[in-house]
Amino acid sequence: MLNVELATRGVATGLIIAAPVGPVNVLCMQRTLEKGWKSGLVSGLGAAAADTIYGSIAAFSITLVIDFLLHEQFWIRVVGGLLLILIGVLYYFRKPQSLKEKKRDEASNSDFVSTFLLTATNPTTVLSFIAVLATLGMKEQRAVSATALLIGGIFTGSMMWWIILTVTVTSLRRKIGERAMVWMNRVAGFAIGGFGVVNIVLGLTSKRH
Repeated sequence: MLNVELATRGVATGLIIAAPVGPVNVLCMQRTLEKGWKSGLVSGLGAAAADTIYGSIAAFSITLVIDFLLHEQFWIRVVGGLLLILIGVLYYFRKPQSLKEKKRDEASNSDFVSTFLLTATNPTTVLSFIAVLATLGMKEQRAVSATALLIGGIFTGSMMWWIILTVTVTSLRRKIGERAMVWMNRVAGFAIGGFGVVNIVLGLTSKRH
């Protein structure tokens, strides 16, 4: 029964961390619309992998890594912010692929790597995990096997969100024309770039403190 409870709380943690709207959510939706469900799912997998790493750091209370992330968050945020701005500019001026050409769904390694890096360059994610785990009553020390079960739940919960998002957006894909895709690329580019600017500002703020 305890194992089931641990897994359930891990799933809840993964969902809570992954669900809030952010650059990866925007990127996942845009890729699903333009390239298909495989690209959206692989993008979500990259974010879930980074979430799982941060979840592991929080669950095992690896103080050394947490302290490093906090100490170097200025550079992590600045690099991540610049990456977001670059991606935002590329998507803003990107010409959408023709949706009339019934191309097969496709995905690439870059879909995974980009979302992994975008999630990994947010050092406060590990603090979010610590806060959520504490709220769910998971702050106390556990056996390695129990912690591994919790981490497995975190990955499952995160992937559940990306599957839900991808399936939902895929169901709307055929109803969207090329003109709408142009505007969606612009909105996605503006939103992603905006998140990048916020990331840099937060990094500068942390530097002052």
